[in-house]
Amino acid sequence: MTETTPGWLSSDELEMARARMPILYVEAVPVRVDDSGEVTSVGLLLRIGPDGTVSRTLVSGRVLHHERVRDALLRHLEKDLGPVALPRIPTSLQPFTVAEYFPTQGITPYHDPRQHAVSLAYVVPVTGDCRPRQDALDLVWFSPQEAMSQAVQSEMPGGHGVLLRQALAHVGCSV
Repeated sequence: MTETTPGWLSSDELEMARARMPILYVEAVPVRVDDSGEVTSVGLLLRIGPDGTVSRTLVSGRVLHHERVRDALLRHLEKDLGPVALPRIPTSLQPFTVAEYFPTQGITPYHDPRQHAVSLAYVVPVTGDCRPRQDALDLVWFSPQEAMSQAVQSEMPGGHGVLLRQALAHVGCSV
């Protein structure tokens, strides 16, 4: 039986894997929608980074060995938004984009100094009560216009602001 619980690689093993190959991630843009399916608000997590900086970010995490993409999305949504967020995973697993993160800045708009990562990105409506867990300080709901403002975008490092704009364009919000 393959072990897929969090921590399936030790810190040293993960660091070695990150140095040698791209790591697969999923990212989710949590949204609230009205009865007609139009996005009314976007949820952004408030986190403190390892260097002590405060930033806004999306739900994101690794896909574990022998884990389905759907299961990874659900696991990370529950981890970050709580067990009663009630996410509606898209029926099609085709992401709205594939974000390629490089440790070298400037190759793509996405940057992760730790690794080369490939991330499948999804817009996921949530209908339940969202309460941030683990390393997130808070979850703030913004209107699509507020989320695209320069003030919010400047708080999103590593290309997450670009990813958020792409997500909102994908669901028909003016960019």
